Amino acid sequence: MPKGGRLRRAVLHACCLAVPLLTTVPLAAPAAAEPPGDGRAQRVTVYSDAMRRDMGLTVFPARDPDAPAPVLYLLNGAAGDIDESGWTDRADLAGFFAQEQVTVVVPDGGAGSYFADWRVDDPALGRQRWTTFLTAELPALIDRRFHGTGAAAVAGISMAAASVFQLAVAAPGRYRAVGSYSGCVRTSDPVGQAMVAAVVARWRGNPVNMWGPFTDPAWAANDAYLHAEKLRGVTLYVSAGTGAPGRFDTVEELDGDPGKLADQITLGGALEAITARCTHQLRDRLRQLDIPATFDFRATGTHSWKYWEQDLRTSWPLFRAALRR
Repeated sequence: MPKGGRLRRAVLHACCLAVPLLTTVPLAAPAAAEPPGDGRAQRVTVYSDAMRRDMGLTVFPARDPDAPAPVLYLLNGAAGDIDESGWTDRADLAGFFAQEQVTVVVPDGGAGSYFADWRVDDPALGRQRWTTFLTAELPALIDRRFHGTGAAAVAGISMAAASVFQLAVAAPGRYRAVGSYSGCVRTSDPVGQAMVAAVVARWRGNPVNMWGPFTDPAWAANDAYLHAEKLRGVTLYVSAGTGAPGRFDTVEELDGDPGKLADQITLGGALEAITARCTHQLRDRLRQLDIPATFDFRATGTHSWKYWEQDLRTSWPLFRAALRR
């Protein structure tokens, strides 16, 4: 089998195995918010015209909630926030941002969606108009309710590590900084299409309903790798490990569960090796275009949360500087 075919099979195999109240108001009005019990985070529900449903958010207000603040949007991976697999459960956002004058917003959901605008509604995943919601509807509401300055950054893990670039390309000027942690930004070449198809299918969605068959021009139109010129002027931080076990791949880090460790090393290792290849491709592409970016290639590390929380902490100073411009 040709090398490309073997890699596509590896992508499909790894992805398919590894990808484990409140008042509602229209977006035209201020969002209703209530604390979920931790003393700082607020649960917010809004109605999206694009999605035609209520959308839930967790918002961490800025240190001084009455003063102007930029906004950092954090997007979850392929599982969305199912089974405590999202930012609010797996990272100490409240603690890390406690002294920062920034509003942090984590949208609920998104499993298998690539946070894209799908061309048709999907029988399993329903209506997916994430690009419109995140770039055209939500920012104005958040800025109005939480005294936004108009400056924003977006970061995401795994599946969303591609989505953040797609969002930045789709809405030039919306984000001053983008963080991509362990993702494959190139989505329209054969390997990228295999990755996307595997992730969407894992959640019983049909990628044809997103961008059509693989021959459809919509795949290239939504590939941020091909449209990277639109990223010029945006502060970029991109990270990936190699898949080799690292400092967070121990039984102690996984609550003493050897089964979790085995999955993290085998499946998480395979996925991270694939994303490392994608990340090197993106680095070469940006160099070709002479677009500055910070790349963090770790010598070890699997496709797992401890590394992504570390990536967020490492990239935040870059984002903070960009948001203050």
